[in-house]
Amino acid sequence: MKIVVLGAGAVGLAIAAKLSRVVNVHAVARKRHADAMRKRGLLMTGIWGEGTYRFSCSESLPDAWHGADYYIITAKSTDTEAVCRQFVGEIRGREVVSLQNGIGNEEIIGRYTDRVVGGMAITGFEWRGDASVHVSVEAAPMKFGRFPSGMDDSVRRLVDLIREAGIRVEATDDIGSDLWSKTLYNCALNPLGAVTNVPYGALADQHAWAIVAAIVREVYQVVRAEGVALPWGTAEAYLEYLKTEQLPATAAHHSSMLQDLARGRRTEIDFLNGAVTDLARKHGIDVPYNTCITELIRFRERL
Repeated sequence: MKIVVLGAGAVGLAIAAKLSRVVNVHAVARKRHADAMRKRGLLMTGIWGEGTYRFSCSESLPDAWHGADYYIITAKSTDTEAVCRQFVGEIRGREVVSLQNGIGNEEIIGRYTDRVVGGMAITGFEWRGDASVHVSVEAAPMKFGRFPSGMDDSVRRLVDLIREAGIRVEATDDIGSDLWSKTLYNCALNPLGAVTNVPYGALADQHAWAIVAAIVREVYQVVRAEGVALPWGTAEAYLEYLKTEQLPATAAHHSSMLQDLARGRRTEIDFLNGAVTDLARKHGIDVPYNTCITELIRFRERL
């Protein structure tokens, strides 16, 4: 069994590290992380345990890793197309797993292979240096399913491997709903945490929460128009779950968009609130809060 992680940043290297204890893994990462891996391995701290992990990692994909059983893409959503184009020869007709943020990644991957697995994780991964990752928070088990829906032995086998690696995980036959559930969470907290420069827990303040609630209500309108069923029947039911369950579990986490802006990188706003805004326009729905937060993040990206 061979698994390749493509676009391995903090998320991908942490996943690869855990999987390396139960299966052969290779991660394709940036040069500085690959160099650090060769010297002393990956350093991991946080709720997934502390230790040093050694596994195959480089800037490119060696021939020996062609024909892997699974290719897991963990790159930023802004890089999904580029990753697929770079490795088109390897992923064509293979099992390709998206473990990314936002809406649209699986559709992009589906242009390169007919074997797409959607993945969802509400877990906080933060850099602590080159090839050094801190796993800060976890709000729910990971979920994997055949995209856009369904379940089969290949997905179950992947889920079993991830579970054996010590990661909380579940199989689902409706991954589309799960992807929107995570997108709802990200739309509510990620960009607002970035523009206010606070950890998620601070967004429970009544003034910030008023914005969170407005964003969520707008996303619900779009989700209904898209014909997607979420686990929470109403926006108010989700807001209660967000405030009592997800927010406390991830209170210490700093927004990934905040980290991107601090490093001068593009954020994933176009796959989150930006995607909601685009879909709302298609359905003739007014989403002023999602539009505003999207434009604020785009403005910050230009500074």
